[in-house]
Amino acid sequence: MSINFASSKGPAVTAACVIAFLAAFLIVPVATVFHAAFVNSDGSFTGGHFLAFFNQPLMREAFYNSLYVAIWATLIATLLAVPLAYFTVRFQFRGALLIQTLGILPLIMPPFVGAVAMQLIFGRSGSVNLLLGDWFDINLPLMEGLNSVIFVEALHYFPFILMNLVVALRNIDGAMEEAAFNLGSRGFRLFRRVIFPLALPGYVAGASLVFVKVFDDLGTPLVLGTTNMLAPQAYLRITQVGLEDPLGYVISVIIIAFSIASLWLSARVLKGRDYSTLQKGGTGIQKRRLRRGEAVLAYGWIILVLLLVLSPHIGVLLLSFASVWSFAPLPDGYTLAHYATVFQDSGGMIANTLLYCGLAAGVDVVLGTAIAYLLLRTRLPARQWLDWMASAALAVPGIVLAIGLLRTFRGVELPFMATTLTSSWMIIMIAYSVRRLPYALRSCVAALQQINVSLEEAAQSLGANRWRTLRRVVVPLMAGGMLAGFVTSFITAAVELSATIMLVTKESQAPMSYGIYLYMQSASGRGPGAALGVLAVVAVAIGTYVSHLLVARTGARREPVLMEESPGLDPRDTPAARRLETT
Repeated sequence: MSINFASSKGPAVTAACVIAFLAAFLIVPVATVFHAAFVNSDGSFTGGHFLAFFNQPLMREAFYNSLYVAIWATLIATLLAVPLAYFTVRFQFRGALLIQTLGILPLIMPPFVGAVAMQLIFGRSGSVNLLLGDWFDINLPLMEGLNSVIFVEALHYFPFILMNLVVALRNIDGAMEEAAFNLGSRGFRLFRRVIFPLALPGYVAGASLVFVKVFDDLGTPLVLGTTNMLAPQAYLRITQVGLEDPLGYVISVIIIAFSIASLWLSARVLKGRDYSTLQKGGTGIQKRRLRRGEAVLAYGWIILVLLLVLSPHIGVLLLSFASVWSFAPLPDGYTLAHYATVFQDSGGMIANTLLYCGLAAGVDVVLGTAIAYLLLRTRLPARQWLDWMASAALAVPGIVLAIGLLRTFRGVELPFMATTLTSSWMIIMIAYSVRRLPYALRSCVAALQQINVSLEEAAQSLGANRWRTLRRVVVPLMAGGMLAGFVTSFITAAVELSATIMLVTKESQAPMSYGIYLYMQSASGRGPGAALGVLAVVAVAIGTYVSHLLVARTGARREPVLMEESPGLDPRDTPAARRLETT
C-alpha cells in the first residue's frame, strides 16, 4: 500500500534533490568519461581513440592481462569455494558454521592490504618457498608477475561464490537428490548432473561478482608492482599524461563495458531455464556421514583452503609486529614500534578517515531513507528509477568515477574557500558517498518494508502531518536499519583505494587506505603499513559485527502491529493509534 501525496510538493521536491545529487556526482561524471572517449579535441565525434588504444602493444597487453587475470582468478576462486560449500552443506561436519564463517573473513580485509604480506609468505624468498626449498628443493611461482595478482585476488574474492553457493545448495529440495540416488546416480555424477545444476544460479551470481571485482581492481596490482593491466594503466595515463589524454577515458569505458557485460552474461546464461524445486520449503539436501578415509580427505582439503585464505590476515598481523622479516620463515624479532609510528605519524590519516567516511555515510543514510520512502510510500511516477540510478554505482568502478569527477569539476571553485572542488577533501567524501550509497539504500529499504503503513495512517488520523509522521514514527522505527546502513557505508568506504588514490592531491588529505598504500611502497614502511592495515581490518570487523547486532536487536524489539479490520471501526481506536498517542 502506498500513501498518495501527489497533491503535495514535498515528495516531488525530495525526488528532485535526490536526482540532482545523483546526476551531478554519478550520471554526469560517468557520461563525461564516455563523451571524452568518443570526441576529438575540437568536439567532433570519433572512434579513433579506440583504434589508437588497440594499436598500442602496451594497451593490448594490458587488456589481455586484465581479462586473463579476471578469468583465472574466477576459476581458482571456484576451485576453492565449490568444494568448501559442497562439503559443509552436503555432509555432517563438526564446526560447519565456523568453517563457513572463516571462509568469509577475507572480505573484511581489502586485497591490497595483504598483498605485501603474501609476498613474505608465498614469494620467491617467502616462508613457504624457503621451507619447500629446504625440504623438497622446489619453488612455487605463486607471487611472480600476473600470478601474484591472480593468487591474491582469488583468495580475497572467493567468498562471493562461497556465500551464494551455500544458500543455493541449502534451497535445493532433497527429493531431487533422493530421486537421482534411487535411479543409480552416485558420487561425482550426482553432483555434476543434479546438485550443481540446481545450484547454478548461486554459483553464477558469485562468479560474475568475482570477475567484475578482479577486472576493475586498482590497488592490488599497484601494490604488487604490476602495472600492465587496464586499471593501473588508466591511473597512470591520467596522473602522468593528464586529464586531456583520451586513452585514460577509453580504458575507463572498456572497464565499465566489461563490468556490465559480465553481469548481463550471467543473467543470459540462466535465461529460459527453470531451477525451481517441486516443494516450497522442501527438506533440503540430506546430509550424510563421511567414512573415515573420506573425512580425512575432506578435513585435509578444508584446512588447506582455510590456511590459504587466512594467510593474508596472518601475514599482515606478523608483519605489523616484525622488527625484521627477510629471507626467513618467520620474523627475526617482534616490536610495537610500528604501532607507535602509526599513532604518532598517521593520526591525521585516521582523523581524515573518520571525517570523510562519517560524512559520506551520513549523506548515504539521508539519501537512502529519502529514496526508500519515495519508493515505498508515494505514488510518484517513475520513482523506481531512483532506485536504479542509485544502485548503478555498483557497476561503476572507483577509478572510473574518480576520473569522471576530476574531469567534470576541474576548475570549479568552492564558495567561501580559496580552492577548487577537485583540490579539496570534499571531492573524496563525495566519491565515497556515491560509491557506498547502494549499501545504505538496501538497508533503508529493508527497514521501511518492515514497517506497517497502518502506523503512519494512524498518526495522520490523530492529526500529525506528513513531516511529523516521518520524524516521530517512521524514522524511529527505521533507526536500526539506518544505523546498519551507516555502519556498512562507513566501513566499506574506510578501505576504498581505487577512488582515493586518484582524488588525493596532498598528503594532508590522505585517509587510512591511502596511507597504507604509501607505506607499502618502501621496505622500511611495510611495518607501519601493516599496522595501519591491522587497525583498518579491526575497524571493519567491529563495524560489521555492530551492523549485524543493530539489525538483530531492531528485529527482536519490533513488535508486529495488527490492524483489526471490522465495519465501523474508528481508526483512533486501533492498537496502532493507541500506541502513537503515547509518543
